[in-house]
Amino acid sequence: MMQQPLAYRMRPRNLDEVVGQQQLVGKGKIIRRMVEARMLSSMILYGPPGTGKTSIASAIAGSTNYAFRMLNAATDTKKDLQIVAEEAKMSGTVILLLDEVHRLDKTKQDFLLPHLESGRIIMIGATTENPYITINPAIRSRTQIFEVKPLDEEDIITAVQTALNDHERGLGEYPVELDEEALKHLARATNGDLRSALNGLELATKSTPVNESAHIHLTLSIIEECIQRKALTHDKDGDAHYDVISAFQKSIRGSDVNAALHYLARLVEAGDLPIICRRLMVIGYEDIGLANPAAAARTVQAVQAAEKLGFPEARIPLADTVVDLCLSPKSNSAYTALDAAIADIRMGNAGEVPDHLRDSHYKGAQALKRGVGYQYPHNFENAWVDQQYLPNKIKNAHYYEPKATGKYEQALGQQYQRIAEWKKQKK
Repeated sequence: MMQQPLAYRMRPRNLDEVVGQQQLVGKGKIIRRMVEARMLSSMILYGPPGTGKTSIASAIAGSTNYAFRMLNAATDTKKDLQIVAEEAKMSGTVILLLDEVHRLDKTKQDFLLPHLESGRIIMIGATTENPYITINPAIRSRTQIFEVKPLDEEDIITAVQTALNDHERGLGEYPVELDEEALKHLARATNGDLRSALNGLELATKSTPVNESAHIHLTLSIIEECIQRKALTHDKDGDAHYDVISAFQKSIRGSDVNAALHYLARLVEAGDLPIICRRLMVIGYEDIGLANPAAAARTVQAVQAAEKLGFPEARIPLADTVVDLCLSPKSNSAYTALDAAIADIRMGNAGEVPDHLRDSHYKGAQALKRGVGYQYPHNFENAWVDQQYLPNKIKNAHYYEPKATGKYEQALGQQYQRIAEWKKQKK
């Protein structure tokens, strides 16, 4: 008889064995509270493949001792649902993991709804699709919806090491020596998909012969072959990784769209979504800035979409954003102006706030001449009035130098120049 895959055998038997997803199953978190209070209700778990949706369902069943059945909404029939319903009538509550729940048709849905309402069947629907878009409102209204996040590298490493040491369900009977760089690549290259990581590990273990030391030595090249993902020449802790990040930003700053896409591809293949997202937001404000503020706003939206999607789909909004930023006009005038002001302060060039600008919303402020003489700009033509704002010590300081690289900052520069002319006229 063929043995079940390692990922299947290592499914958690209770909530304490669940890898990751502590925002749902950790101490004091919602699913654990539901289980401990025996107040389970039907739910939908949605997130990328291999992140633990089935594992959570299995762990819930193991923690409650309820019968556990698995069906697929697309391939299993109404008759299969009827069998589960009959079992629930005879033995009490049944936990039903319904995979691809977004593909549940109306006939199966109509049969299932009364059983969900009665509580005989506790359905745990699993889907990679957004349930708020793809799942019928009749099902949504009878379930709680929880998002399952991609696992991080530490979670994958923990699960792999657990599988290697487990003699009952895992690979503990095999004399495996897994190189550290191979372990890191296995965790990184599978992009938070634990199923892929465990099945790749099992393939590597069972297809690699024992060496002269009576060990199964799993190297980086073996892991690469078994998961069909090459390791890049850099890792997240190495200098080469930061070289790629640096080249990525400098290529966008230099408006070389092809180079920027190349370095983006290297970061995507490294699975480093957080650093890509952070760097793009920095670029949007540091290098594009006031030349095209809308591009920075679009970058934030794209980053949010990428984080929500996860790889591989995250590459789509990331690519759009890189091209957008590359070909946008560039300006660093605002933040360089701020840096100049910060440099002044660090050199001791600050001075006291002028009296007429000070807070006057307290008793006795007028006696101290706080706020006395302040002129409210909105009461004047063009909402501007000539008065001193900088401290006396640096009253002639000049920080901002507008650039004319984009239409938006051109307009700001024109207004800046008009204000300068008004000041001259008042002198």
